[in-house]
Amino acid sequence: MPRSLWKGAISFGLVLIPVEMYPAVRDSALDLTMLDRRDFSPVGFKRYNKNNNKEVGWDDIVKGYEYADGEYVVLSEEDLRQANPEATQTIDILAFVDAADVPLLYYEQPYYLTPGKGGDKVYALLRETLRETGKVGIAKVVIRVKQHLAALVCVDDAIVLNTLRFADEIRATDELKIPASNAKAAGLNDKELQMAKALVEGMSAQWDPAQYHDSYREDVLALVDKKVKANETKTITMPGKETPRPASSNVVDLVALLRQSIGKKPGKAAAANDGADDDGAPAPKGGNKGGSKGAAPAKRAKPADKPADKPADKAADKAAQNAAQKAAQKAAQSAAAAKGAPSKATPARRKSA
Repeated sequence: MPRSLWKGAISFGLVLIPVEMYPAVRDSALDLTMLDRRDFSPVGFKRYNKNNNKEVGWDDIVKGYEYADGEYVVLSEEDLRQANPEATQTIDILAFVDAADVPLLYYEQPYYLTPGKGGDKVYALLRETLRETGKVGIAKVVIRVKQHLAALVCVDDAIVLNTLRFADEIRATDELKIPASNAKAAGLNDKELQMAKALVEGMSAQWDPAQYHDSYREDVLALVDKKVKANETKTITMPGKETPRPASSNVVDLVALLRQSIGKKPGKAAAANDGADDDGAPAPKGGNKGGSKGAAPAKRAKPADKPADKPADKAADKAAQNAAQKAAQKAAQSAAAAKGAPSKATPARRKSA
């Protein structure tokens, strides 16, 4: 079981719910150690006294606030707690708001809250109230000498405290180049919107977080394993040539790109693409049954046993056959004249004439 980060109580109205706070997420980032490239020894950092350059151990370190240049007020953990005991020991709910009214941009870090001793019933009461009303509790809490705005959210059977960013921590978008807020002003037409919606519909699925994973981390670890097996642990790979990116264009045929994207996706999106003509309009239902207007569908030609000869090849073959026939007739006439008999080929030639 993870270690509790904070102990205190949830306060709303006159109700106090004793709770303990636990981390709700774990960091799975790659833990890379800094090395000295000359001998690949680990690089460490020391805490040292800036006056005498001697190393300082954790037991000799205290915290202080610099109130003037080079002058500090020492603040112990007890000082910080006594400054405002209520703030450091309670999650003070200030209001309940609709969950959909809190933009995702404000959410920061989640923590699980579990009931403390004797707090099971009131914990369950708050959880079920949040669940049935669709509200979240907006509160303030001090964690590690910093006060946070927070949202208490019902997630399955737990109450989750999600720290929020304060409004002054969110940067405005005034200086950013963002397209206009409506489709027409942004230069979009109905055809592009309809095909984009078809693509979204075709790619829609049930949320299943288990099917998504950190593939980049897996690839890096696979590379580490490959280098170990190849005995290349001390090999430094130098930067190579970057793959050139496709040149950008100011004019993009969005309809063509969307149609290609839809064609690559199975299911609804592909069906929607099949049911659209070249202009993006759905194909008429029912074909041409009952003498309906419109061109009849072309019949498919029966595949030939062998490829058809080209016209140029046919002409060459015919010319060769005529030349062979004339040569045979001439030879027969010459033979007949030598014997004094009429040529047998002549009547045939006259008949054909």
